[in-house]
Amino acid sequence: MRRMPRRLRQLKKLPRRWAKRGSRPSAPHDQRTRSAYIFGAICPRHGKAAALVMPWCDTHAMNQHLIEISRNVADDGHSILIMDQAGWHMSNNLIVPENITILPLPPKSPELNPVENIWQFMRDNWLSNRVFKSYEDIVDHCCYAWRKLQQRPWNIMSIGRRQWTHGF
Repeated sequence: MRRMPRRLRQLKKLPRRWAKRGSRPSAPHDQRTRSAYIFGAICPRHGKAAALVMPWCDTHAMNQHLIEISRNVADDGHSILIMDQAGWHMSNNLIVPENITILPLPPKSPELNPVENIWQFMRDNWLSNRVFKSYEDIVDHCCYAWRKLQQRPWNIMSIGRRQWTHGF
């Protein structure tokens, strides 16, 4: 399993988009700053995914996410979580379940984390060019996007596989 939180907020950068040469396409843009964080993990071998949408990104939220991942690991299975070294990933207060082992990535190496590509896929397909009415709308849309991803295990497997992880 690989995991990483992704922030979805009202104030965001506009993504690139296709348009006819010479035209000026419009895109909705919001100036409000409410945020929600998607704590997501994938298993590229089986095409499975587990996530929580949280209003904050800290050790408590990470502990809740580890519990959710642990529930999704097979009874006789063990999960290796590949993560960057964000403060809430490596905190001394982190409670790691017995069926999970954390494997930290080297600093400044997001290209080794396949979940980064999952976030890009979700942004490109379901999370960009949106104006949210409220915080609840942000959370609902995060849940909608994650459920759409879960319904596409082939996307999880193809986007999440890395040659160097085949030994795990």
